[in-house]
Amino acid sequence: MAQSIKLIVYPAKDLEGAKVLFGKFLGVEPYADAAYYVGYRLNDLEVGLDPNGQDVIAYTEVADIKVTLKTLLEAGATMHQDIKDVGRGLLIAQVKDANRNVLGLRQSPK
Repeated sequence: MAQSIKLIVYPAKDLEGAKVLFGKFLGVEPYADAAYYVGYRLNDLEVGLDPNGQDVIAYTEVADIKVTLKTLLEAGATMHQDIKDVGRGLLIAQVKDANRNVLGLRQSPK
């Protein structure tokens, strides 16, 4: 099922302050810098800042997001965000476990 964690998204109510801190911490400039999302690439990991986020979410790369989502829901997870294309065929979804932790799923374009 899970292949590797490819993306970690942090809530950032103070987006400008977070950009300064994460830029220094990661030592790289953002590849995406918009009012709704700031993204940094660090080797194979993407670190994102979301001004509308509520939770830190780690997105795990999966081969088939539909199958993985179905399996997790059958195992007791609840839907938090259904599958959506966030651009260029990149699919994401979110579920919550019994402890209300948000688990992110991510399927790269084929």
